[in-house]
Amino acid sequence: MNSYIGIDLGTSSVKILLARADGEIVKSVSRDYPICYPRDGWSEQNPADWLEQTIMGLKELLDGYDKSTVKGISFGGQMHGLVALDSDDNVIRPAILWNDGRTQAHSDYLNEKIGKRVLSEHTANISFAGFTAPKLLWLEENENDNFKKIAKIMLPKDYLVYMLSGVHATDFSDASGMLLLDVKNRKWSAEMTKICHVKDEWLPRLYESYEAVGTIKSEIADELGLDKGVLICAGAGDNAAAAIGTGTVSDGSCNISLGTSGTVFISKDSFSVDSANALHSFCHANGKYHLMGCILSAASCNKWWMESILETSDYAGEQKELYKYLGKNDVYFLPYLMGERSPHNDADARGAFIGMRPSTTRKQMTLAVMEGVTFALRDCIEIAKNSGVCIDKSLICGGGAKNEIWRIVCANVLGIEIQRPQIEEGPAYGGAILAMVGCGEYDSVASATRALIKIKDSVLPSPDLVEAYEKKYQAFKKLYPALKEVYKQI
Repeated sequence: MNSYIGIDLGTSSVKILLARADGEIVKSVSRDYPICYPRDGWSEQNPADWLEQTIMGLKELLDGYDKSTVKGISFGGQMHGLVALDSDDNVIRPAILWNDGRTQAHSDYLNEKIGKRVLSEHTANISFAGFTAPKLLWLEENENDNFKKIAKIMLPKDYLVYMLSGVHATDFSDASGMLLLDVKNRKWSAEMTKICHVKDEWLPRLYESYEAVGTIKSEIADELGLDKGVLICAGAGDNAAAAIGTGTVSDGSCNISLGTSGTVFISKDSFSVDSANALHSFCHANGKYHLMGCILSAASCNKWWMESILETSDYAGEQKELYKYLGKNDVYFLPYLMGERSPHNDADARGAFIGMRPSTTRKQMTLAVMEGVTFALRDCIEIAKNSGVCIDKSLICGGGAKNEIWRIVCANVLGIEIQRPQIEEGPAYGGAILAMVGCGEYDSVASATRALIKIKDSVLPSPDLVEAYEKKYQAFKKLYPALKEVYKQI
């Protein structure tokens, strides 16, 4: 049976899996690489680390396996990061990542001077500090020598595509987050490239996520022991790939991701924009569209609380007996450790605990972290509802989705059924499915997900808990506005 490789280029690690055409996962591996924080609010990585760990991971993945069965490779990847190459294909400087806040002034310039209405007209979105376009403006102003060296720009996973295939390509879903794409018409925006001083020749060719861009380079094929006819498919931004991996492809279907960041992903058959541009309006990996709300810190809040503050790796031990606090916890947590994107668009926002008393326990604070992240996700869902989207259930994926107590919190804070897919591999599995479609194993993304995606279990909301969390959410909504001016001062 044919087999396919999905590569998820994440923020802290690359996850690679091998799946058969029937959806069975044969093997998966994960390899870490460092993140550099040169200054407060900055976040960078060396693309060479991505490539090195991907090649090493592929060798580990394929060790002892019949490599002749591998027909295609595709990707999911962290979005928005700026990778710039010179005319000799050398990386000019470390990649500026999606959660980097240095471009707030340039994002404000785009929103306020160019104007949100103009941006939305040309790209269907307004500017956020993490997007790629303001990064280019920052680079031009602060590292002009590097800006002048640019011959190609690309997104993180597209760097892997380029190094594996030699093709300068991106897909519509990932390109949507650059603020350079005319999302509605699925083409580069001539107006936005002019505003951001981007030359046409810098831009990669656009593909649908499931399309093959070329074949694997012969030297890479030889190094990995693969057939030289293995197809490299364009892949998708991590959230769109995760949506494919959970089967979130029908009109109005929803997926919540509890990864390093958190997202609410709503699949749409037709193009739409919410009136306030608080949600992203992007292309989907199935050739259609989606709405997405993104919070910058989700499962990373839990990791910070456990490992940096409590100094423990015993997550399960710390989360024992949390059930008795459900709906009764009077501690609040604001999850803005890296600033916030949807819906506040505020790089100055910070995390905060509120409501502690002498009797407050670490258990309450542990639960408050999960609740705070979930309340922030509900902020995004409320905007979608106000735009006419009806959400009565959602799939869930990401590291946080493995946590039963967090799934219960999600079901009751959001008041909807939370479904967990049988295969919880998110973007990597989505990448493998895209490779299957690109290689003709399935005739469409929809038919592939119908055949491959099954539901493992679900959590239904409890009326009493829904009522208790509704009251707490109404209080939570008032906290960010109360602290907004304080954040600017500190």
